[in-house]
Formats: sequence, C-alpha cells, structure tokens
Amino acid sequence: MWQNILEYFQKDIDSYLQAIGQHLTISLLSLLVAVIIGIPFGILSTKNKAWYQWVTTGFNTLRIVPSLAVLIMLIPIVGTGIKPALIALVLLGIPPILLNTALAFNTIPEFMIETSMAMGMSKAQSFWKVKIPLAAPLMLTGIKTAMVEIIASATLAAYIGGGGVGNIIFTGLGLNRADLLLIGGITVAILSMLANVIMSGLEKYLLRYKYVNSNT
Repeated sequence: MWQNILEYFQKDIDSYLQAIGQHLTISLLSLLVAVIIGIPFGILSTKNKAWYQWVTTGFNTLRIVPSLAVLIMLIPIVGTGIKPALIALVLLGIPPILLNTALAFNTIPEFMIETSMAMGMSKAQSFWKVKIPLAAPLMLTGIKTAMVEIIASATLAAYIGGGGVGNIIFTGLGLNRADLLLIGGITVAILSMLANVIMSGLEKYLLRYKYVNSNT
C-alpha cells in the first residue's frame, strides 16, 4: 500500500494539489457566505426575546440534519455540481456562527452599555467600541467551529460533482483502493487541523489585549 501511495504522489501530484485547491476554495467561499449571513442575523435575533428563542431553537435543530441529507434534497432543486454543495456547506456553517453571535450579544452586561451611553457615546459608537469587543471571543469561536466543520464536510461535495479531496476518497471507495482512502482521509484531517490552528492564532492576535491582561 505504501508503494501505491508513493506512486500516486509521483504521478498524480498535480491532480492532488488541484483537489486541495478546489476543496479550500469551496470551503472558504462557504464560510464567507455563512459569516455574512450568520453574524447579522445573530445580532438581529437578540432584539426580541421571542425571535431569539425561535432562532436559537430553529438553528439548533438545523445542526442535527446531516450534510449528505441536505445535498440529496437540493439535487432536484438546483441539480449537481458546486452550487448545491455550496448551499449545503453554507447551511452547515451558519448555525454555529449565528448561535454564538446571538449568545455573545445576549449576554453582554447591560451596565456596560449604560456606562458607555453615560460617557457620551452614541448607539453606533457603543456598538463598535463596546458590544463588538465584548462579543468577539464567542463570535470567533463560532467562526472557528464552522470553518472546521465545513472543511471536514466539504468531502461530500465530490458526491454530486463538486470536486475537492472527496474525489480521491470516493475514487478509493469505488476502486476498493485503501491507499486513496488513506490519502484523502489524512489530507482532510490535516486541512481541518490547520484550519483550527490558523483560527486559534487569529483569535489570539485579534484578542491579544485579553491574553496580555490575563498574564499581568
């Protein structure tokens, strides 16, 4: 098997790198759309208690639905290829981002807002200078969770012709080749771990004031 793996990288390195590029492209694009949708709706959901309860319950339920089931349901509507894969991955990424954003804004101490307003801040200034910094840790955690889940689930995109590392895995399944399964599985695991490390580093950089204060 190890000989087959070596031969694969010698002969098919270009297709391997192309698969990784496709995988990362669809994953990052899905994450971007999920962030654009999840954060604003997460903030808006905290404006009303009934709306907050409905949104959190609904999106917690959505997290239970498997990505493969969503893909299959989308095929009759939008066909196969990248489009249904993107929709499924966006739906997968929205819940952790939206729920963490809603929780972050819903748990901001009211006295912090009152204090900022008493100091003469406008609502916009209070939002950007008080609410966003206080909510940022949970929001970034939601984005990190979504990114790892999307990268891991993007392998299913190959099931409907969306490309990516999943092509290697499904080819391995079809040909009963353990070497391709190993290559695909390890690659997805490495990409997921790298995404987690990168997001953790970004979180520490953006919230460096928090770590500085904790060390003093």
